[in-house]
Amino acid sequence: MSVTEKFLSMEYGPAPEDPREVLVWLDRHARKLGHFIGGAFRPPAEGVYFDTLDPSTGEPLAAVAQGSAADIDAAVKAARGALAEWQSLTPHARARYLYALARQVQKHSRWLAVLETMDNGKPIRESRDLDIPLVARHFYHHAGWAQLLSQEFPGYVACGVVGQIIPWNFPLLMLAWKIAPALATGNTVVLKPAEFTPLTALAFAEICQEVGLPAGVVNIVTGDGSTGEALVKHPDVDKIAFTGSTEVGRAIRKATAQSHKKISLELGGKSPFIIFEDADLDSAVEGLVDGIWLNQGQVCCAGSRLLMQESVAETLIGKVRERMSMLRVGPPLDKAIDIGAIVARVQLERIQRLVDQGVAEGATCWQPPSLVMPSRGLFFPPTLLSNVHPTSTVAQQEIFGPVLTAMTFRTPREAVELANNTVYGLAASVWTESINVALHVAAQLKAGVVWVNSTNLFDAACGFGGYKESGYGREGGREGLFEYLEPEWFKRAPRLATKPKAMDQPPEQEIDRGEPQIDRTVKLYFGGKQARPDSGYSFEVRAADGRLLGEAPLGNRKDIRNAVEAARKADAWARTTAHNRAQILYYMAENLSQRAGEIAGRLAAVVGKEQAHAEVRRGIERVFSYAAWADKYDGAVHNPPFRNIALAMHEPVGTVGIVCPADLPLLGLLSLVMPAIAMGNTVIAIPSEAYPLIIGDLYQVFETSDLPAGVVNMVSGPPSRLSKLRWSTVASDALPAPTQKLVEGAQSPACSCSSAPVPRSSLRSRCPAHSRCPSRAPARLSQTRLPRPSHTLQAADIASDPAAPSPPDFAPIRSYGPPDGAHAAFRAAALDPNTSQTKQTAA
Repeated sequence: MSVTEKFLSMEYGPAPEDPREVLVWLDRHARKLGHFIGGAFRPPAEGVYFDTLDPSTGEPLAAVAQGSAADIDAAVKAARGALAEWQSLTPHARARYLYALARQVQKHSRWLAVLETMDNGKPIRESRDLDIPLVARHFYHHAGWAQLLSQEFPGYVACGVVGQIIPWNFPLLMLAWKIAPALATGNTVVLKPAEFTPLTALAFAEICQEVGLPAGVVNIVTGDGSTGEALVKHPDVDKIAFTGSTEVGRAIRKATAQSHKKISLELGGKSPFIIFEDADLDSAVEGLVDGIWLNQGQVCCAGSRLLMQESVAETLIGKVRERMSMLRVGPPLDKAIDIGAIVARVQLERIQRLVDQGVAEGATCWQPPSLVMPSRGLFFPPTLLSNVHPTSTVAQQEIFGPVLTAMTFRTPREAVELANNTVYGLAASVWTESINVALHVAAQLKAGVVWVNSTNLFDAACGFGGYKESGYGREGGREGLFEYLEPEWFKRAPRLATKPKAMDQPPEQEIDRGEPQIDRTVKLYFGGKQARPDSGYSFEVRAADGRLLGEAPLGNRKDIRNAVEAARKADAWARTTAHNRAQILYYMAENLSQRAGEIAGRLAAVVGKEQAHAEVRRGIERVFSYAAWADKYDGAVHNPPFRNIALAMHEPVGTVGIVCPADLPLLGLLSLVMPAIAMGNTVIAIPSEAYPLIIGDLYQVFETSDLPAGVVNMVSGPPSRLSKLRWSTVASDALPAPTQKLVEGAQSPACSCSSAPVPRSSLRSRCPAHSRCPSRAPARLSQTRLPRPSHTLQAADIASDPAAPSPPDFAPIRSYGPPDGAHAAFRAAALDPNTSQTKQTAA
């Protein structure tokens, strides 16, 4: 037997990691751990504890406190009490604390890795070589941002007290993703770790004590879902940051909708792993191993959908099966194993249930026949489901386990259609030797992150997030810092009245009672045409003094459907050059100015003469501002500390639904719609409920400004009803909100005209340098996000502020205020410079 044959036939012997230090630490706490509140550990208010288990053995590791509403209240009060002192520190002082946390994590790196593996079940190699180094990297990186904060983010201040809820798949890494940027920007934190994996968060609490972090700056409350719910609903929390399931994300969004809380959500995914026929198949298979079997497939951006070009499918499946046969499943503390334990029995049962359902729906299940599974613990073998139909449950639902579903395609167009055939949009991976194919496909993928010839590359310098039901917001990099900052003026902005002010001036002209006026019929507007409502009904619109101004068309489900269809057909608008889009917006401003007097005259009947003229004047200024930004909102290049580059370039969200505020009929609509179309989106807008007749003036402006049909569509009616119809009956790209896409990739093969390697750039990505554009998404960096509004509009502000607004933070699907209009200021998302959809491509 040759040396090569002996090497290939050698079995791996056990190489267990010693857990002694972790057991000593647990014993020192008597295997019973409380909450970390106000710089000290304390027992739970209700005296209830629950066990956290080692998933590889089923044995309890420690009893952990069950948090109650009283514990959350104590933690929030501690965070609020520490806020002023923390923010009074110089940026350099806060940077020192973050630097100390990074150093202390490195000093305890092996102990933290072992604790993470015992509590979570992931292989020790992953905890030791991936998770903990990235934890330290995040604190180092954000120590730098803390130092530079005042000069790099002028005019921005911390949100305040931040509530953070993290998942169980990367417990300590997710803690670092959340806490590091929050502290760097001057916030204080109340963090709720996952019920299944709380131990490394409590170990981090001790590290906070060791570095002398001021009491109350970081507070950690453990517990189940009820604890997280109490944190989300606490009235004194200024921001919620959540990573977890889409179902819980929806509940959080609903719970915070009628509050002042800023939110960011990083939710589920069903990421495509696309392999073209010209790809290096061996490299692609190795990437696939990292893409789906990392952390037992319990990764939100796992490449769980394998899309293979038909010509290489049979060969590729053979290689995948061969590689799967070499994977080792066993005790996660063994350094020689590849796949560890599933985190909890409920998750193991869910994985098995979904696999069984996939087989029942026609899939072929293959698992390595020679694989030896552990006799105890929560383990699931690596699984390949082939012959999967694109609409199958296993192709649509997130399994969150070591299960790969395989499908084929023939052309790049079909690959894109299959990849985008999901409610999720978190990540994607493209494998090809052609840089043209890579860039062409990556640009069309609706995913927050696109990796090219690579997968699962993460770094603190590159934002991460998703599209659609994968959430919104960014974590990491410059763009991630905006999640924890607000414009300084916004903190001081007064709330707006929920109804338009009473008319402060009589009508501009006395009505001539001698002859009847010619009836002015306002219609709906979609597809570039005026249209009567399908309902056949109208509703009265009255002035502030009760006079009947006219009747507005009452839109219904069919009108919304027609408007969305028209917006979808206008997708060529996204491919129009930024220069041409800017020219059309300038033309709109020109035509609006020509009709300023008559529009203000009609508007004055509802909001008063002074506000009406102010809205028209400021509206023209803002249209100019968004026209100016149309060809100036550029992307950026990230330089992560490995052999890759990440190109962050902005891209449109797609079709955006906008509910306009009642208080500012003209300016509110222009402030939300103009930035959206400036960035290449198409829009369905529900105008001000107080004065929907404004659409009669605006569609005449649009029709005379060369705006292509379908780019702007307007349906009037009660926003509370129409907004529900819109989201329940049509697929909108802006349901979760704008997003960021990050396309990362390894170096591309040599260029055809040169022997030098060419970086695989990507298409669009969020611009960490500017982060200022409305609804334009940066190229594959992160997630679909609903950027939050940043400007409170009021008549006084409109009249007095001479400057055009900064580039906006556009929130495509936001209704400003509850249906009854009973609270808070109208926060015009189109006016904040820090959110947009970005796709980042790394090469």
